[in-house]
This record gives sequence, structure tokens and C-alpha cells, in this order.
Amino acid sequence: MSVISVLKRTGEGPRNVGRLFTSSSALIIIFLCIVVVFSLTIPHFATWSNIANILQRNSIIGIVACGMLLMILLGGFDLSVGAVGAMSSVAAAALIVSTSTFLGVAAALVLGLIVGLFNGFCIAKIGINAFVTTLATQVLVTGFLLVATAAQPVYGVPESFTVIGLGRIGPVPIPTLIFAAVALSVWAILKFTTFGHYIYIVGGNRNAARLAGINVDAVIIATYGIGGLLAGAAGVILLGQTSIGQPASATDWPLTAIAAVVVGGVPLSGGVGSVGRAVLGTLLLGVIANALNLTGISPFWQPAVTGAVILAAVGVDAAQRRQS
Repeated sequence: MSVISVLKRTGEGPRNVGRLFTSSSALIIIFLCIVVVFSLTIPHFATWSNIANILQRNSIIGIVACGMLLMILLGGFDLSVGAVGAMSSVAAAALIVSTSTFLGVAAALVLGLIVGLFNGFCIAKIGINAFVTTLATQVLVTGFLLVATAAQPVYGVPESFTVIGLGRIGPVPIPTLIFAAVALSVWAILKFTTFGHYIYIVGGNRNAARLAGINVDAVIIATYGIGGLLAGAAGVILLGQTSIGQPASATDWPLTAIAAVVVGGVPLSGGVGSVGRAVLGTLLLGVIANALNLTGISPFWQPAVTGAVILAAVGVDAAQRRQS
């Protein structure tokens, strides 16, 4: 069976492409309308200081969402990215204080990669589903982290390190530039590499991908490895923003990252989606959260609003799929 025939079986035909283009255009229009309404009705919303604040605060989740997108394209997801981010942040803080910045950052990235590869191995080789695997990994990593640190934060990170989380190049926050670089890299992988095409094929029809000669297990393991690596990178940036390695941090990353991808219009069934949708979903949730803060609405309402946005996005996507 050829790869072309596999693509046909995954449903990536002209009709689906047209539907995805229409959905993406509608999401962009909705996002722009929301921004215009907030700019006209909320004081100081349209100022660059506030826009830069939105970009800086949501860049970490955006980086995690890029990795989550790849795993969702496979038809899976990763509930351990928050634990990985916290672990990477704590490990980086401990090594930066005791040795050097380079070793701290390198260790954080390697730890994230290892956990991601472990998740992929359990899913691909052992056959455990993504939910059970990543949930177990999240609990396991969190437990080890709390034991290793006695649930105490790691202090002593030099102030100069905060430039990676709070610094700017000109008017643009450095975390946003890192987010943009990650998004462009993921886009290039999906658009121009054979590995990126394999992610779509495996997510669309895993059995057909095997028949086409694709090493499905390797694709799954590598994809989860990238997801873990990006979660580790996000943990480093988190440390740059807080200068404290906090074992209990990043607990909301998994659901927030999944929400960003889903709100962007990427179905959880796999095989369909783009990095632009994950970026747009991240910014949409960030803009809404920022507007709630500026209007003085209790932060306890923010999860409820996020949940409503997710339900609306999934409902619209489901309705479009039924029509098509």
C-alpha cells in the first residue's frame, strides 16, 4: 500500500481541506472581533504594555501547546507535561545554584526528553493507552519530585537568569520570541519533513500506516519525546519568570494546553490540524483571561469561562463534521 493511498484513507481530501480552511478563517474572524470589542470597551486593553503582558504570560503555555499539538495529531495527549515542567524547573534551579547555568538548562531539557520518550515507549511498545500512561507518569514524577525536595522550593537562582523569562529584545518579550521559534520549528517539521507527514498519517489511520511500511512505534516515541522536550523548555522559562524552582508549579499546564489546541479547532481524534491553530487557541484563551482580569472579574470565574469556550469550540467542530 502506498503512502498516497494511506493519505486518502485518512480523509485528507479536498473536501476536508476546504472545511478546515473555512473553520480556520472563521476562528481568525472570531478572534479579531473579540480583540476589537475588548479594545473598544476595556480601558488600557489595546496598549502595548498590556499586549506584551498577554504575550509574555501565555508564551509558556503556547510552547507546551505546540508539543501537545503533535501528540493530539497522533490521536493522543500528555497529562504529564505539568509535572515535567515542574521537574525541569526544580532541576534547573538546583544545578544553576550548585554548578552552572548551562548544566542546569541542559539537564532540564534532557529530563523532559527522557520522560517524553518513556511515555512514548509505554504507549507504542507496551500498548498502554495515552491517558493511563501519562496520568501515571504525572503522578510518578510529582511523587519523586516532592520526595527529592521535601516539597520545598529551590531558591538562589541568580537574578541575571530572569532575563529568559522577563527580559525583552526591543519591545518584544523574550519568551514570546522563544514561543515563535518553537511554533515555526513545529510548523516546518509538519510541513516539510517526512517525519511530520508520518505524524499525520499515523494519527489518521495507524493500521494503514503500518501497512504502508511506516515505523509507527518510532513515530509515536519520537513525537512524545518532542512533547516532553518542549515541556522541559517551558519549565526553564517558568524558572526565568519566578527565579524559584517550585515543585508544586505548573499543575494546570496539561488541561490548559489541551484546551488551547482544541479551542484552535484541532480534533482530538487525530490526523488533522496545524500549529497555527494551536497558536491561535493559545492567544484566544490568553486574551479572554486578560480581559477578565482588567474588568475586575474574580479569577475563580476564569476556569468556568475557559470551560465554556472549550465546549463551544468542540460543539462547533462536531456540528461541522456532521454536516460534512
